[in-house]
Amino acid sequence: MQTREKAEVEFSRIVAFSDGVFAIAITLLVLALEVPAGSDLVDALRDRGEEFFAYFLSFAVVGRFWMSHHGLFGSIARFDQPLLAINLAYLAFIALIPFTSEILGEYSDDSAGVALYAANLTLVTACSFAIIRYASRRELMRVEKTDYRVRRATASTVVVTAVFAVSIPIAFVSPLLATISWASLFLVGDRFTERIAGAAD
Repeated sequence: MQTREKAEVEFSRIVAFSDGVFAIAITLLVLALEVPAGSDLVDALRDRGEEFFAYFLSFAVVGRFWMSHHGLFGSIARFDQPLLAINLAYLAFIALIPFTSEILGEYSDDSAGVALYAANLTLVTACSFAIIRYASRRELMRVEKTDYRVRRATASTVVVTAVFAVSIPIAFVSPLLATISWASLFLVGDRFTERIAGAAD
């Protein structure tokens, strides 16, 4: 186990590598959008509406994951090899998002395509939960970080994981309903997690 103060360069490399994966993932999202062909640009763009939806959804999701990861590693005071291994697993599923996002854009009305995207994000949030729990139990976080902040981060990842996990079987009943269920994270997700974290006081 090492402290970030004594291994600042190594810790900075960990954060820089993580940020790089996020940056590449977001860049690949837009690279998946192709310039439409055809004489009528408006109709061509309208036909690609599902691809644009997948892009903006995934951009918001990856951006939110980056903000959460940035805040979490800002709270880390010490790190060890198991934490780095969990973080690598987390980044592996982050890097997979452009692929599953492109599938979602092409097969938004297909149960398997929607379920695959939901499964990808379920694995991302599950790894995020594992990072939080491991760092908390191994006392790798800064002392000044309160129990409430840990509970809030835990509650947030549990809620997000639950929504995406539940949407997987829903996708095989109605791909549209599964997609709509994801909107709940942006509408009431923060308020719900605040309530859960506060209830534990």
